[in-house]
Amino acid sequence: MSDFKVEKIVSERSRDLELTPLNGSSVGLDRRVHNAELHRPGLALAGFFERFANRRVQILGETEMAYMTQLADDQLKDTAEKLFVSGVPMVLISKGLAPPPVFLDVARAHNTAVYSSRLTTAVLSARLSAYLDNLFAPTTNVHGTLIDVYGVGLLYTGKSGIGKSEVALDLVERGHRLVADDVVRISKVAPDVLIGTGSELLGHHMEIRGVGIIDIEELFGIRAIRLQKRIEVEVRLTLWEDTESYERLGVDDKYTAVLGVQIPILYIPISPGKNITVISEVIAMNHMLKVYGENSALEFSKKLSQRLSRQSTTRDYLESDYE
Repeated sequence: MSDFKVEKIVSERSRDLELTPLNGSSVGLDRRVHNAELHRPGLALAGFFERFANRRVQILGETEMAYMTQLADDQLKDTAEKLFVSGVPMVLISKGLAPPPVFLDVARAHNTAVYSSRLTTAVLSARLSAYLDNLFAPTTNVHGTLIDVYGVGLLYTGKSGIGKSEVALDLVERGHRLVADDVVRISKVAPDVLIGTGSELLGHHMEIRGVGIIDIEELFGIRAIRLQKRIEVEVRLTLWEDTESYERLGVDDKYTAVLGVQIPILYIPISPGKNITVISEVIAMNHMLKVYGENSALEFSKKLSQRLSRQSTTRDYLESDYE
């Protein structure tokens, strides 16, 4: 999302942020918020407006309020004019504090919303930052299925009809949890973190060819679903090809990029009789082993190299031993 109106924050997070309008409930709702970062305008209140972050939501705490109450009305009015003429989106004041009337009058004249919150400055900033980070996070939609398997987010991709939903259904029946089917909305919430959610329209419904649309939550209960999950591994389902070369050892990890974030990718060929569900559980457990620093493929390769080296050394010794 590029930007949005202040009205969105007020309508969606007023209760969570415990907001109370100080200069009118309809003032400044059409102003736009342009980024997720917050700003404490302490230096601006002191008169230093160079490099002032005027496009951010402004947070005033107890320190800023104590400073404002010490200013004369004409000095505070002059400072407030400079603050609000810059076009700040809105001002939030923590701990239920209220600024002097002069400050509110200037804010109202510039059509800028001022709200008070009963939360502490730290809690108010943390809650609002989390909300804004989610709104401004880069997002994309991927055709696939996202499942929480043993706490690992597996994103199944592959061409339509290859069996992604059927694998997910089998995993749910075995006690794992569905996040999204058919359309997965992926958000980059941190430099190396991808969060997957489902479509609001589809919810936790799933299309099974030959059966139709089913509701996983209704069939298996609340334990069978999750609202969101971190995506940690992509599992690309492909049709088995005799001429194709598939990974045998798994020593060299392959990666794919989603929104600029690198995640491991595994290519799993589909063939009759192949238990993709059990393989999926193994993929999840093996990924967790790698997270904890245990790489089975590398350990096997290391032991094999040591064994071959030992055999070669022993053979050379025996060949030269004539006693």
